[in-house]
Amino acid sequence: MPNRLPMPPAEQLNNAFEFTVSELSQSLKRTVEDTFGHVRVRGEISGFRGAHSSGHCYFALKDESAKIEAVIWKGVHGRMRFKPQEGLEVIATGKLTTYPGSSKYQIVIEALEPAGIGALMALMEERKKKLAAEGLFDEARKQLLPWLPEVIGVVTSPTGAVIRDILHRLEDRFPRRVLVWPVKVQGEGSAEQVAAAIRGFNAIAPGGRIPRPDVLIVARGGGSLEDLWSFNEEIVVRAAAESMIPLISAVGHETDITLIDFVADKRAPTPTAAAEMAVPVRSELFVEVADLGRRTRAYWQRAQESRRSELRAAARALPAAGDLLAIPRQRLDSAGASLPRCLKANTHAHFRRFTAASSKLTLRVLHGQIAQADHRLTVCGERLGLSTRSLLRQRRDRFAGLQIRLRASKLSNAQAQRNAIARQRERTHRLAERAQRALATLLHRLEARVENSGKLLSALSYRSVLARGFALVRDEAGHPLHAADAIGPGARVEIEFADGRVGATADADRPVPTAKRAPAQPKQAAADAKPAPKRVAKPVDQGSLF
Repeated sequence: MPNRLPMPPAEQLNNAFEFTVSELSQSLKRTVEDTFGHVRVRGEISGFRGAHSSGHCYFALKDESAKIEAVIWKGVHGRMRFKPQEGLEVIATGKLTTYPGSSKYQIVIEALEPAGIGALMALMEERKKKLAAEGLFDEARKQLLPWLPEVIGVVTSPTGAVIRDILHRLEDRFPRRVLVWPVKVQGEGSAEQVAAAIRGFNAIAPGGRIPRPDVLIVARGGGSLEDLWSFNEEIVVRAAAESMIPLISAVGHETDITLIDFVADKRAPTPTAAAEMAVPVRSELFVEVADLGRRTRAYWQRAQESRRSELRAAARALPAAGDLLAIPRQRLDSAGASLPRCLKANTHAHFRRFTAASSKLTLRVLHGQIAQADHRLTVCGERLGLSTRSLLRQRRDRFAGLQIRLRASKLSNAQAQRNAIARQRERTHRLAERAQRALATLLHRLEARVENSGKLLSALSYRSVLARGFALVRDEAGHPLHAADAIGPGARVEIEFADGRVGATADADRPVPTAKRAPAQPKQAAADAKPAPKRVAKPVDQGSLF
């Protein structure tokens, strides 16, 4: 059996330093953080149920034989490109610390990445099944590409070779107007920028200052699965699925597969192929249009020749013009022969109707109608005069009543205004009296305050001191002198008394003042004596806690 360490004697245990629980926890926390300040830990995520209501994430990292608690703070979790998921093997970078509240150690994660390509592929397959179950990859949702778009929107990096390849290919095939939305195509924040670009193109109103694209191209060059991971994020896939503009996915090379390829309306193996899918070949269109024009002219010529043949055949089958006009010519001759007789009969009939009408127009009938009209006019004039007089009488009575009411209201209003003026005059007199009293009181208070201030000033003035027999000495500049040392030999001074000022000159043979000697301390010997050294007790060795 191995030798056991000897137990410390009881005296040493009794004399050991006592820690509180908080002090011991803080000491352990400092030791762990100093020793493991920055670590990378590989393990499987366990117990992850999503972000807490506070925004922080709490879970554990485990392997075959151990487990460590982990925490991701809210701000760090929001900036992470790769989010934690249950059962995923990851490499976590952070610092090790302790949580005194439950006496356990934990890792505060600052960065998270999948542990190898296998973990990314597993995550991609799981996300693909989830989105496919929602129906985002159904063929029925995909839109047809426009045959010849006017405006093409491109979502890609403005500094890469992808945009140059697309523009060059469009220039070769069919030049179109291109709108580029610059985004990051990899790294932190790239997925959010790509999703915002797709939604931004869809938010452009038709007919505005900025034209709305007819087709979108989301393009990026080739790279590893980690480089293309932004196009596997749910936010990008859902933005592509919500796009009302037909979308072509051109991410990576032909062998690179991302989730946006499944939800896009068309997938291109390369960005150059996406430009070829977007527009046809202009020269081929010219050849096809010329061929269609040639075929149209040939068909028109054949149709004209066919109609000309049909017209000749129809002309041979028709009878002669004289045969067709024979019967109408006979009808015309018969109508011309009967025309004079019909004109005479028509004139005789109109004469009979005129004679019948004129027999009714006699002078007696006309006089009777004039008499009736004159009688109606007289009756209407009498009725008009009566109605006019009645209306004038009614208006006169109404105006008389209004005059009486106006006079009464004018008198009452004048009396009310006189009463109001009297009340305001009385109020003005009262306010004037109050103002005079207040002014007198204020002036009295100010006079008393000034008098008190004058008395205080006289009491504090140095002239009252001069009145008691003292004098004030000033130098040539008029500054007061407080000590004899400040006056040199032969200096001019001015002495102020209570009743006036006089000039004076200091003695020329007065010795120059020297610095005053410091008074001797009566107990200097006692102070210089060194105190006897105190006996210091030797501390007992308490040993080391660690």
